[in-house]
Amino acid sequence: MAFWFFLLLAIASLSIVHAQLPTTEGYLRPLKNAIYSYANATQNLVLFIRINLAPTGNNLLRYPFDRYDRIWKPNVDPNTPTDSDDVDAITNVRVQYQLKRNWLGDPCSPKEYAWGGLKCSYDLNSPRITDVNLSASALTGLISSSFAKLTAIKYLDLSYNNLTGSVPDVLGNLLSLQVLNLAGNNLTGSIPASLLKRSQQGLLILRTEGNQNLCADGNSCEVKADTESKKKKIATPIIVIICLVPVVLFLVAIFIFCRMRKSKGLENISVRPEKERVSNFVMGHQDNPLQLDNRQFTYTEVLRITNNFERTLGKGGFGTVYHGYLEDSTQVAVKTRSQSSSQGTKEFLAEVQHLIRIHHKNLVSLVGYCMDGDHLALIYEYMSQGTLSDYIRGKTRNANAFSWGKRLQIAIEAAQGIEYLHKGCKPPLIHRDVKTANILLSEQLEAKIADFGLSKAIQNDVSYVPTAVVGTPGYLDPEYYISCQLSEKSDVYSFGVILLELITSEPPILIGRQNAHIVQRVRERLANGNIEDVVDSKLQGEYDVNSLWKVADIAFRCTTQASHQRPSMTDVVAELKESLALECPRDTMSNSNIYAETNETNQNSAVEIERFVEFSPSAR
Repeated sequence: MAFWFFLLLAIASLSIVHAQLPTTEGYLRPLKNAIYSYANATQNLVLFIRINLAPTGNNLLRYPFDRYDRIWKPNVDPNTPTDSDDVDAITNVRVQYQLKRNWLGDPCSPKEYAWGGLKCSYDLNSPRITDVNLSASALTGLISSSFAKLTAIKYLDLSYNNLTGSVPDVLGNLLSLQVLNLAGNNLTGSIPASLLKRSQQGLLILRTEGNQNLCADGNSCEVKADTESKKKKIATPIIVIICLVPVVLFLVAIFIFCRMRKSKGLENISVRPEKERVSNFVMGHQDNPLQLDNRQFTYTEVLRITNNFERTLGKGGFGTVYHGYLEDSTQVAVKTRSQSSSQGTKEFLAEVQHLIRIHHKNLVSLVGYCMDGDHLALIYEYMSQGTLSDYIRGKTRNANAFSWGKRLQIAIEAAQGIEYLHKGCKPPLIHRDVKTANILLSEQLEAKIADFGLSKAIQNDVSYVPTAVVGTPGYLDPEYYISCQLSEKSDVYSFGVILLELITSEPPILIGRQNAHIVQRVRERLANGNIEDVVDSKLQGEYDVNSLWKVADIAFRCTTQASHQRPSMTDVVAELKESLALECPRDTMSNSNIYAETNETNQNSAVEIERFVEFSPSAR
């Protein structure tokens, strides 16, 4: 009982004391502004951080009983998500146009990582999208109706894209919109009346220039359509008249010419054989001092020259090459077209046309040709030492004496031949099949470029779009293969591969190797800075290291992936001559009578790689 008595007495005492105490507000002193970094045992109130738990509404609040008379602002979290309707709308825009931008996560939050091209307002509970700039963003198709769901938007720029169709009427519902830029598109139809009205009232800046088929209103569209119709009606008879007048004049001229011939008795003049007329067409240049008739052989004459194709020199993509003698005992090489050849009359005519009009000491000379029925043949000067490919691969008797100095001299002469095609011919001529098998060597090991069947003359003012990529694997310019854009730098790439062959004596492609191409192989081995790791062992150290390094550098610049970074053949010739100046004289090479036009499996036969099925005009 005593316990319960004292407990009740204690409770009553506390109640009396509490009733006599003033309000808590009167006794608690204000917190100091200082924030302590650690607890102080001598103080009762320790302040580590002050958090303002303000109202979450949009209005500022002041409490009348706040003894400090504080103003409470809305509590805005900087990471508050963007308004959900805005998120859905801009996401639909991204999906519709497949935008390739850094549009990931929340469009506006955090503020530092807002999506590119967007501006947001952060005054309210949730950020709102106010500006959208998609100018020059490669947008195609119709204007997305999702833009109309961005109800807080003030600025919308869709200029200089490829947008089509009409301007959506729902854009007129965006009352907060202040700027709408639709310039430089392909929009059609009339501008919504609501947008025009706001523009006329000065509430909206509206830009629509560059949309030829976009009208201010329906009436202007009808007027424009009537105008276009009238123009077409007027233009049609004018075009017909313009086309008919030349035809009529041409027919009148023919009639007058025929009457004159009859009156003068010209109808009895003999007509040249069809074969001769075709040949003169192939000639292409009437001012050429060499008459075409002196270069044309019959098939019977070809049989006599080759002694019924007795001695075979080699085989190539066009056909078989035979040795022969002219009537004055001049040795020649006769290249005949085989029935299975992928190169037909087109390539044959191209080679004859090019060889007749170009003459250079480092280009193989055309003695004559045969175009007798189905029999096609080219008759060249005889190059007794065969091809550069034979020497590099060691297929000749004198291959071991193939010094570095002689290799450089051959490279210079071959480069001079290609340079003449690029700079000395009008229009420029691109070989398109530069390789060691198409570099022939004379008795004195003088190099000459051969095989112009795939060559192409390019006019400076005509854009040439090839129907097929042609060339030889290993020598083919990768940029030309991918883009089909033919230029002189394609020959430069092929020549760079030849320079690497002269250094290493290796073929351009080694089947089964991880780095199959010679550019990759040599670049990888030279990474350690030792030129001896790649140089041909048959040279036995008889070379100038600086000369080798310089040629390797030229080769790598020629085989750069980007064609605009490759040197011209003029620059290549000059730098090769500098390399030769560094090289000391070496042993001279003896000569031998070996001629061949090789057809190396999988890499030295010219192949046509079909890339397009449509044909288009080509420059001549």
